[in-house]
Amino acid sequence: MPTPRTLLALPVSLTLLCLSAAASQAHPAPDTNALVRLLVARGGAPAAALLAHDSTGVGTAPTGTDHPRTGTDDAQAESDYALGTTEYTQAGTGIGRADHFRVGSITKTFIATVILQLAAEHRLSLSDTVEQHLPGLVHGAGNDGRALTLRSLLTHTSGLYDFTAVTGGTVPVTPTQAVRMAITHPPADRGRFSYSNTNYVLLGLVIRQVTGNSYATEAERRIIAPLRLTGTSFPGSRTTLPSPHGRAYAADGSDVTDLDPRVAGAAGELVTTLADLDRFYSALLGGQLLPPHWLREMLDTRTAHGSYGMGLFPVKLPCGTTVWGHNGRISGSYVRTAATVDGRHVLTFRVNTGEIADPGLEPALLAAEFCPRTS
Repeated sequence: MPTPRTLLALPVSLTLLCLSAAASQAHPAPDTNALVRLLVARGGAPAAALLAHDSTGVGTAPTGTDHPRTGTDDAQAESDYALGTTEYTQAGTGIGRADHFRVGSITKTFIATVILQLAAEHRLSLSDTVEQHLPGLVHGAGNDGRALTLRSLLTHTSGLYDFTAVTGGTVPVTPTQAVRMAITHPPADRGRFSYSNTNYVLLGLVIRQVTGNSYATEAERRIIAPLRLTGTSFPGSRTTLPSPHGRAYAADGSDVTDLDPRVAGAAGELVTTLADLDRFYSALLGGQLLPPHWLREMLDTRTAHGSYGMGLFPVKLPCGTTVWGHNGRISGSYVRTAATVDGRHVLTFRVNTGEIADPGLEPALLAAEFCPRTS
């Protein structure tokens, strides 16, 4: 099973998953303001920003019902979120609090949520094979859609080759082209965690097959509109960002703000804002989008041997707190969201380039935000 450090070596222009291990610290973590400044001073980013929201202790805990919260419960959740404390920090120039930006692999949490909603509606089963929904598509070089389940796609245990290893995350492709690139390569061992963007491209196709609508349409209807995520969109082939937005830079300093999102598709297309990401993860983990059974399925990491749930992964911090979330890397942008398991305390930070030169800064930021301060 790849280590977090190994995963950092995945193609830097697109994904998307960097499972940063929480390093043990002998001294109290610096505060988040100082660490955001270090993302620029030591991390090599032109600019960085962080938005954290904490509603711990406000209102009541989520109920144990078998359905997502609706009606007055939703109103209570909105009130709880509004009553929490919010902290915004930025460093460098070229980033604004309300900016739209690309989030890369954080898109996967949205896709996984839609799939699990469809499972809750009995429109598909996680034990369904890929062949049942996409007959004949996954076949060749030892790949066999009859042997792969939707669960294996969600948890990255299908063994499918990552198409971005071919494209470098810089070539726009259709979903079918992405899959065909992947299946010319033999698979990794099935059942072993092996992160691959191809898995979520296939899940995007499954959503269309089951609903008759694109993954973007379903996510907008089921997540973006109900949560009023007004800064969040699936741009399709639109290369420009909505206003307001800053600039995005490659490692060599070139401007890569304009980008064809089809380099990522369902594996990393999304555009959003700091506030929308905080609200989304807070709502998801707070039980507003999935019934309790299906939220537990999402957080179950046993299939991936502790590395990954379904569109989310856990990180245990030095203080013993476990946070859940995802990160994303796409050309000109690196983003990380993490939250407590109840969604009441959430943090999103971003830099306007695809790399953080000092990999220790991310776990330090998470520890600074979620671990109690010591004197």
